[in-house]
Amino acid sequence: MTYESTFLVQSSSVPGVTLTVRRVSVARRLELLRRVRDLTARVEFYKAGAQLEDKLEASIASTEIESLYVVWGITGIDGLSIDGMEATPEALVERGPESLVREAATLVRSQLGLTEEERKN
Repeated sequence: MTYESTFLVQSSSVPGVTLTVRRVSVARRLELLRRVRDLTARVEFYKAGAQLEDKLEASIASTEIESLYVVWGITGIDGLSIDGMEATPEALVERGPESLVREAATLVRSQLGLTEEERKN
């Protein structure tokens, strides 16, 4: 058996772009979840608030989580240049198309889900 720690996905939001997505192992999942834990707590805290400032803080923390997913879980971007430079996950988050950032974050999040077999154990 040959196991690849990444896989390729053709973007549905930006034609011609291919994302290289990191597969999530037990150690990688633990690392990412630890990094996301505090931000998730902030989102939940601010979502419970009634003030506009609370809603804005929740939105900021949610965007930080999405950015973290992209930078952590995307290892390559083919078919896209940003401001004349080869796209990197960091550049994608900072200056790239928002639709691609959201798509990339969704791909990484989907890797964190448990399979049917993992749920049984």
